[in-house]
Amino acid sequence: MRKIFKYAVLLIYGGVIYYFIELIYRGYSHYAMILVGGLCFICIGLLNELYTYKIPLIKQMFISSLIVTVIELIAGVVLNMWLKLDIWDYSTLRFNILGQISLQTSVVWFFLALPAIYLDDYLRYWMFGEAKPQYKLI
Repeated sequence: MRKIFKYAVLLIYGGVIYYFIELIYRGYSHYAMILVGGLCFICIGLLNELYTYKIPLIKQMFISSLIVTVIELIAGVVLNMWLKLDIWDYSTLRFNILGQISLQTSVVWFFLALPAIYLDDYLRYWMFGEAKPQYKLI
């Protein structure tokens, strides 16, 4: 039960922050992005949970960017293409796939991964008594 509560809290934190990032970046968002963002946040946090801070920070950022990109691709196919919600469309950006993801947004997620990693680690430390975060850059 405690684990369910922990992941629900992390999902809400990550989802709401993701939603507001979209509001700032694009001027609008969709409520489904709270779930997508929360899932991304949880998956980013699982890197340290599974590997206990053995992955260098730069590598965590790269893997996190890939995680977010894959989740956005899956969410885009489901939400935009199958359900026709038209939440986003990256088809005008270079190096896009199906208009759902692009190299440009993956690079943005690489840099946003750093605050997400720190926030996840410290929320787990402060709220759930997990190990204090320790990082190595490279």
